[in-house]
Amino acid sequence: MTAATARAPYIGVDIGTSVTKAVAYGPDDTPLAAASRASRLDRGPGGRVEQDPEDVLRTAAEVVRETVAALDVPPAALALTGQGDGLWLRDERGRPVRPAMSWMDGRAAGIVTGWLADGTVQEVYAHTGSGMFPGCHAPLLAWLQRSEPDVLERAATAGYCVDTVAERLTGQVCVDASDATLPFLDPVRRAYAPEALAACGLADQARLLKPPAPPGTVLALDAAGAGLLGLPEGLPVTAGPYDLPACAIGSGVSEVGDGLLIVGTTLACQVLTDRAEIDPAAEPAGMWLCLPEEGRWLRAMPAMVGTAALEWVLALTGAGTGDLDSLLAASPPGARGVTALPFLSDAGERAPFVEPAARGRLDGLTLDHTRADAVRAVCEGIGYAGRHCLETAGLSGALAACGGGVRSDTWAQLFADVLGRPVRIPREPEVGALGAVMVARRALGAPPADRSDDAGRFRVVHPRAETRDFYEAGYAAYRAALGAARAEWSA
Repeated sequence: MTAATARAPYIGVDIGTSVTKAVAYGPDDTPLAAASRASRLDRGPGGRVEQDPEDVLRTAAEVVRETVAALDVPPAALALTGQGDGLWLRDERGRPVRPAMSWMDGRAAGIVTGWLADGTVQEVYAHTGSGMFPGCHAPLLAWLQRSEPDVLERAATAGYCVDTVAERLTGQVCVDASDATLPFLDPVRRAYAPEALAACGLADQARLLKPPAPPGTVLALDAAGAGLLGLPEGLPVTAGPYDLPACAIGSGVSEVGDGLLIVGTTLACQVLTDRAEIDPAAEPAGMWLCLPEEGRWLRAMPAMVGTAALEWVLALTGAGTGDLDSLLAASPPGARGVTALPFLSDAGERAPFVEPAARGRLDGLTLDHTRADAVRAVCEGIGYAGRHCLETAGLSGALAACGGGVRSDTWAQLFADVLGRPVRIPREPEVGALGAVMVARRALGAPPADRSDDAGRFRVVHPRAETRDFYEAGYAAYRAALGAARAEWSA
């Protein structure tokens, strides 16, 4: 690597569910330029949630072109990350054989319910340490096997968002081990468990699963990708890890026991570990995400609750995200007796328990309550859900937090209070793109960024002593209400 190449910026591209972002980072991880584009989600009856891969590719190309245009020097590499799970089927040329089925898709909820009842989910968990939910590969493939078998016959690859875009840019199929995790991967061997496929009746579809790429894999733009992005053919490209582990890396999660709380569309909770220990008798939820570094995993509990639930209650009360801080300030801790179970996803819940029939509720409302009470109750419910996930994942060290939710100072304080621990929030908002860039630098042998001023990269929110006892009692009440609701959902 030449000195000029070492100084050139790296472009991180985070291909989210609703927004695609690109950020160019200098050698010290300073953002130099950025761009974003909205993506389109297509929703339909029966829980259908799909995306057009061509539209997603368009957004990626547009943000890269715009970011590059703002730079003084060409980029040294392109680092891709993005949404995980779902099912992105392609043919031999990398073209979609049908719209991508989003991780939010709920059509296969009945299949997961049946697999929970007959022990299939538990059997798969015993081999992989991963639970299942309607929007992951196994139930989606099973649904297609029953409803659209011709689509599977035309497909060559059952992949994900990041490797779909990477294949169109490089001509190579490169599935990161983190993406491949759920639900068929043995995380210790980094290889698919045939027993898991057989348990789901999907042994014949094993041909669609491409082996996870070795850590440090580097691709290169081909002629088609170069033309699409307006960049030189041969430019290095890395594909993965997907957004959950990329955010952990970008947020500075580096010591075993440290955790990350992502307050985004979902509430993704992760804890770094050096041991992947699968307990076959444990509740089959969460996953073990392989990291680029051998012998390191993230114990992940990506709950379906998150800012989507907040946006719902804000819209229901005629408010917007700009009103959040004032609404939280207008209702005291405990929301004057209003409580919430914030399980509003059509697909139910996937962590720290799996229940496709999970549904939300607001309790304790009277004519005396205000919209501020309803909003605070939902925010507190999401906070309790995060605590439940982090405890289940084994958090024992420092906690970082990122995502749109913690950009609200008041909600960030609420999380610290409910969790009862300090929360370290990166000042760089696009930690997914930054994490992808950090992985790309390592793969290409570039020196890591200078972290001598690391303390200035974060702000720390400390829990308030005066709320500790209140939220301890509130969390216990939340767990009791959740236990009662789970019995109703199961019935």
